Amino acid sequence: MANGDTQARLAQARRVLAQAQAAASTAASPDDAGSPVPPEPPLAREAPALREEEESFPVDPAVQPDDADAQAVARQIVLRQLAMAPRSRKQLEDKLRSRGCQDDVAAAVLDRFAEVGLVDDEAFAEVLVRSQQLTRGLSRRALAHELTKKGVERHVRDAALADIAEEDERARAEQLVATRLKRLAGLPREVQTRRLSGMLARKGYPPGLSYAVIREALDASAEHRRD
Repeated sequence: MANGDTQARLAQARRVLAQAQAAASTAASPDDAGSPVPPEPPLAREAPALREEEESFPVDPAVQPDDADAQAVARQIVLRQLAMAPRSRKQLEDKLRSRGCQDDVAAAVLDRFAEVGLVDDEAFAEVLVRSQQLTRGLSRRALAHELTKKGVERHVRDAALADIAEEDERARAEQLVATRLKRLAGLPREVQTRRLSGMLARKGYPPGLSYAVIREALDASAEHRRD
C-alpha cells in the first residue's frame, strides 16, 4: 500500500475517533432517542468491563497498521454506543458506516464483539420486548415493527415475541384502558370510546380487540352501568 494512502486512512481514522469522543461527551442526548432504555439494560450494564475487553482484543499480525488503527476507532464507537443503551447489530453497523468506518472493518469488529457476547441480537430483542411492554404497553404487532425497524432478523424477532399469548395481550389492553378511563371520567361515552380506541391503535392493538375491551370496560364502569 502506498505511503500516501496509509497516511490518508490514518488521518481519516483519527477524525472519526475525534467525532466519537465528541459524541460521547454529549451522551445526555442519545443518537437513537427512540431506543429502549430499561432501568438496567444488560448490555449497557457491562460498560465498565467493556474497556478492559477492548484492550484485550487481539490484532491480527497480517493487518496493516492503518487497518489496526481503523479497528481501534470502530471499537471505541461501538463501546460508546453500547454504554448508552442496548443496540442491535444493524444499528451498530449503521452507526459505524455513518462515522466513515469501512464495511470490512465494521464486520471484523462486530464479529469480535459478538464472540464475547457484547453484540447479541437475541438478547437485544428480549430486552426491547420486555421494556416496551412494561413502559409503553405495546402490542405484539407494534413490538414486531420496532424490532424490524431496528434491523433484527425475522427469526430472532419471532422468537422474542413467541411468549406473548393472545390472552396476555388482551390483559395488557384491559390494563391500559382501565388506567386511561380514570382520566376520562365525566366525558360522554362516545368521546371516551374515541380516545380509548385511538390510544390502543397507537400501541398497535387490532380494532376488533380494542373495541371489545373498550365496550366491556365502559359497560362495567359506574357512570355507564345500567340499574
